[in-house]
This record gives sequence, structure tokens and C-alpha cells, in this order.
Amino acid sequence: MKLLNTIDSPADLRKLPRHQLPALVEELRSFIIQSVSRTGGHLSSNLGIIELSVALHYVFNTPDDRLIWDVGHQCYAHKILTGRREQMKTLRQLNGLSGFPKREESEYDAFSTAHSSTSISAALGMAMAAKFQHNDRCAIAVIGDGAITGGMAFEAMNNVGIYKDINLLVILNDNDMSISPPVGVLNRYFTQLMGGGFYAATEAAKNIAENVLPSPVIELAKHFEKDVKGLISPKTLFDEFGFSYTGPIDGHDTGALLDVLQDLKKQKGPRFLHIVTKKGHGYKLAEADPTLYHGLGKFSPEEGLKPKTAVKPTFSKVFGDWLCDTARQDSKLIGITPAMSEGSGMVDFAKQFPDRFFDVGIAEQHAVTFAAGLACEGLKPVVAIYSTFLQRAYDQLIHDVALQDLDVTFAIDRAGLVGADGATHAGSYDMAYLRCIPNMVIMAPSDENESRQMLTTAYAHHGPATVRYPRGTGIGATIQKETALLPIGKALTVRKGAGIAILAFGTMLHPALEAGEKLDATVINMRFIKPIDRELVIEAANHHHTLVTVEEGTIAGGAGSAVLEVLSGQGLTNPVIQLGLPDRFIDHGDIPTLLAMNGLDGKGIEEAIRSRLEKGAESINAVQPTASMNDLRFDK
Repeated sequence: MKLLNTIDSPADLRKLPRHQLPALVEELRSFIIQSVSRTGGHLSSNLGIIELSVALHYVFNTPDDRLIWDVGHQCYAHKILTGRREQMKTLRQLNGLSGFPKREESEYDAFSTAHSSTSISAALGMAMAAKFQHNDRCAIAVIGDGAITGGMAFEAMNNVGIYKDINLLVILNDNDMSISPPVGVLNRYFTQLMGGGFYAATEAAKNIAENVLPSPVIELAKHFEKDVKGLISPKTLFDEFGFSYTGPIDGHDTGALLDVLQDLKKQKGPRFLHIVTKKGHGYKLAEADPTLYHGLGKFSPEEGLKPKTAVKPTFSKVFGDWLCDTARQDSKLIGITPAMSEGSGMVDFAKQFPDRFFDVGIAEQHAVTFAAGLACEGLKPVVAIYSTFLQRAYDQLIHDVALQDLDVTFAIDRAGLVGADGATHAGSYDMAYLRCIPNMVIMAPSDENESRQMLTTAYAHHGPATVRYPRGTGIGATIQKETALLPIGKALTVRKGAGIAILAFGTMLHPALEAGEKLDATVINMRFIKPIDRELVIEAANHHHTLVTVEEGTIAGGAGSAVLEVLSGQGLTNPVIQLGLPDRFIDHGDIPTLLAMNGLDGKGIEEAIRSRLEKGAESINAVQPTASMNDLRFDK
């Protein structure tokens, strides 16, 4: 690492002679493989973009020139080149480096990202700001072929075309691979550009022009910053959007990248560079299976990932099995994912029911309204989507599904904290943003078996229904294939105690039970956020002096707020202790540690209750149960 160890900033990089850059690229590749093998993280995407990262920082004057990475999980080389090489050992760990660009982390991270298709909009805003400030800096957006299919990217490109005097460069990193394989017409268009269609015509046009046309004409074309291919070859889609298009070029040819970028740097107006790369480039195992090596834990670089022996199924696997089982029983079931078939557990369904599986690409808004259209015609769509990504389709959820009371089932994965991916991917808000929507049924399972029960219940419900479940595994509950429908809006009392009632939502039931044992408290598995079990909440208030709500979601507007609304409506004045996620973003770290830091493990719940009881003893003594404990509905 003799070259890499001399680079602590892009200024250091620019001091290197150009002929040393390929060697630096290989050092970077080796460093990233070794680093990610020790920390876990995103590998394939980062290996595919090393040459571009080096070339961009070598040619452009970052951080003055703004560099925006779409999604951002390909930013490791960028982080290493911008002074964070030694911090890479803390990647995605508590108090360590984020796995994505983060403005608070470095002046070189021009825009915090982690969701898809935002880069062109952000870069356009920065380019327009530079124009207002009479600054000639360039705004550069790097976007993948999967991300560019997102509607927001098209909205931005449509807007770009009317501004001819901005300093904006969009780079399409075309690797024929998002997390799931990219889908749709645009992907076929890129294939044609790279294949024998446009690309071949471009090269032929260039040869003809150079050999036939008079040199003054060719020079004139170059003077107007139009490649010689533009004299003969047809315009691309991006030309029609108002960009000056260049490409496709080999994204692993450092010399070619430097030449093109240096030429583009001299130009003005919206430019579009199309590069072709390979995910996992330079590491054969990742090249062979870029999806497997997309996001991974620690591994041996020499041996690669070893097959895992599943001790207990993840919630995603439980969903995937349920989906296949239900599809065999009901031919109306349609499975939909916005480009997350692997993460959502839909791979087996896609293989077994290819005609009923729809990966719509990175298009959450379209996924939801597409499901609404299917439901209008009597089919039974099931939308598998991460909580953080459902936020992107909120208007469609309200206007196109709930307002029409359509029969759409939402399997909401990654609800609650997600660990290493941090605040951008946390499913902290779904209980709050869903429960205010009329016609919506919202369920949160306490374990894997209850998750299957709830999915069956949601599917049978004639109207919009959601089941929110966390990332990873649960307690390892025995899963019953045949399950009865749950009564909508009914909770379960699972422990009978005195004085205190803990109302637990979802997997918070288990730490709540730990605390309940120490405090001799009643513990209720609430199961439904909406409709909430008003009857049992009122009963609990009448039988206990204090209620405690526990949820792995934001306290503000969350499930605990629903309990307070019930009490207020009945004129009940019991003290209520609300435990959940605070009004701040929770950074990356391992999930058990993050839960403990936020008081959502058994010890934290117990301590919070004891502390509040000590502080509020006077008010608690003023509230006496109005009914006998023996009258409390007990379901276990």
C-alpha cells in the first residue's frame, strides 16, 4: 500500500503522476476487500467503481466541485481518498464511519444519501446555487442504472433540460445490476447502447466522419462540443432531455476515464457520461455473484462467504414461505416488490410463480398504485416493501389504496432499528405514519409464528392491511403452517400482575416480559396498532395505577400515542410511561446495543419504570384501580 498510504486527501492524489494511478486503483481494491472482510459492508458495488472514484477526485477540484453519490453504498473508495482510510476499520459500527455519504462526517460528502434516485435533483440544486453565487464549481451526480429508473431521476432530468448555463455533470454507472437485477425498458435501452446498436453506429459514424468529412467540418463540430459521432449518429434519450451525451465508455479503463473527464470538465451546460462497469470487478467471487456479495458480514477474502446454516428463520423467510403457501391456495395472489426480491424473501416465490411475480424496479410509488389497480380488478396483491422505502409512496398509500379501501396487503420488512445501515434505513416511523390513515389495519407480530398468523389475517381482510416485522430473526418460535385468523383489533394478556400494566407492541413483548417478571407487572401483547384494543386498554387502566407502552418505533405519534388517545377519550387519568425511540435519528450500530442504549431491552424497561414510579409516587397514589384484578381479561 505504498501509494495509498501517501493519500490523505484528494490534494495528495493530484500530486501523483498519471501513470501511477492504475497501481493506486489496485491498492485501493485490495484495501477495500480486506477492510470489508473485517467489518462487513457493501462490497460488489464498491469494487465496481474504484477507477471512477480515483478519476473524479484526480480531475475535479473536490470538495469545491460537488460530488454526489446516488444511494451511496459505493462510496468506500471515495471515503478512503478523502482522509478516512484509518477509520474504515470502524465502518458501520457504533460511533464509527457511516456506510453511506454523510455531510456531518466530511466536507467531501456533499450530500447525505442512502435512498435511491436523488442525486440528479440534488446536483441540479447545487449547480443552480453555484450559478446564483456566480461560482464556476461543477456539480457531479453519480447514479446507477438501477437508480436511474426511479421516477425522481426522470423528474430531475426533465427539469435539467431547460437550463443550458449550469455546470452539471451526470455520470451513469451502468453495471447491469442494482441490488436485484434491473428491470424494464430502460435497462434494455442501455443494453442496446452498449451492444451492436447505438454503440456500433457511433463508432462507425466516427470512422466515416474522420475519413470522409473535411477536417474543418470535424474541427467545427468539436468546437461546438459535440463529439464527431453527433454528425451522423442518432440522438440518445439523454440528448433529448437536454444533456450533451458521451459514451458508453469502459469504466475500468482509468486512462480513458481521465481523458473523457478532463474534456468534460472544460465544457459547460448539462453533460451526461455513460460508463460501463462490472460489479465486484477484480474479485472473482464477487464478480461471479454480485448479489451475494452486495451487502455482507465478515468473511475470509481467500475463501469467500461460507454457506450459513440457519438456526432459525428470519422474518423475511417466514414471509417468503407464507407467500408461496398462500399462492398455492389462491390463484388471485400477486406478489410485488420494488427491486428488493432477495431482501424481502421473494426469490422462491419468483421461481415458483413467475407469472404472478412483479419486480417493478426502484419505483415505490408505482408499486403501490400498480397494486391498487390490480385490486380494483379483483386480484389480491401483496406488496413486500421495507418500512423506510414505503415512506416514498405515502401519497399513493393514502390516495390510491386507503381512500378507495382497496384490498392490498403490505408486508413491511425492516420495521424498527436495522443496525449497520443506520438512520437512513431504520423503520422508525411506520406506526406513526400509518395509524393516522383511515381504513388501515396495522399489525405487529411478537414472534415468527405470530407473523405468519398476521399475514394470513391481513390477506383475508377485505381492505388495506399491513404487517410490520423487524429485520433478522426472532425468538425462534415454532411456526404452525395452518393458522386461524386473528380477531381484528384484539390484544392478548400474557402475564397477570398488579399495579402496573405493560402494553407491548411487536417484538418488544419479550423484553417487556423480562421487566414484567421483575416488577410483577401485567404484560399485554397488543398485536394491533390499528384498530387498537380499546376495551382491553380501558380494562388495564381500571385495574392498574400505571400503564407503560413499549414500541420499537418513534414515540411521537406512535402506538403509545394511540393508547393515550383511548384514555383521554374515556376521561381516564392514569399515568402513562411511553417507551420507544426518541425524537432524533438513531445512528448505525448493532441492534441489541442500540435497543439497550434507547432503553428498549428488559433492563432498560425495568429501570425506566422504577425511575418514573419513584418520581411520580404522589400522583400514582392518587389513582386507584376502579375494579378488581380478578376481572381483568386474561387470555393465556
